[in-house]
Amino acid sequence: MSKFKTKKGKGSPAINTSSLPDIIFMLLFFFMVTTVMREVTLRVKLRLPAATEVQKLEKKSLVSYIYIGPPTNTAMFGTESRIQLNDQFARMQDIGEFIAREREARNEADRQFLTTSLKVHDETKMGVVTDVKQELRKSGAFRINYSTVKGVAMK
Repeated sequence: MSKFKTKKGKGSPAINTSSLPDIIFMLLFFFMVTTVMREVTLRVKLRLPAATEVQKLEKKSLVSYIYIGPPTNTAMFGTESRIQLNDQFARMQDIGEFIAREREARNEADRQFLTTSLKVHDETKMGVVTDVKQELRKSGAFRINYSTVKGVAMK
């Protein structure tokens, strides 16, 4: 009878890593192209109020944001609360035009689901927020959301 001998010194062949840099650069390029950068530069201070009952929005692509708060550059713009639409300060009269542009930018089937989210500094007077809500009603934007942070409200 013959004996079968196994070669104990022989291992698996080495993995070819010559294409590894190509794969890494391809992944890097993919993530650079698909990453979304911040779209809006805040010109108002935001310290969102805390709330205990919070819900997340399902489709953030259908949300338009209105920022209300004191300006970050108080030397130039004062300390009164200002309204920011996209990257610039706005007046109350500009809100209707802003909502119309946001509707036009969306797909026709999604326009009815457009939500306006108010990001308001927690020390902003409610009169400004009420005026913004009145302008939103005039322009037919009835889906309004208040942005908050989850936590216990301090009194």
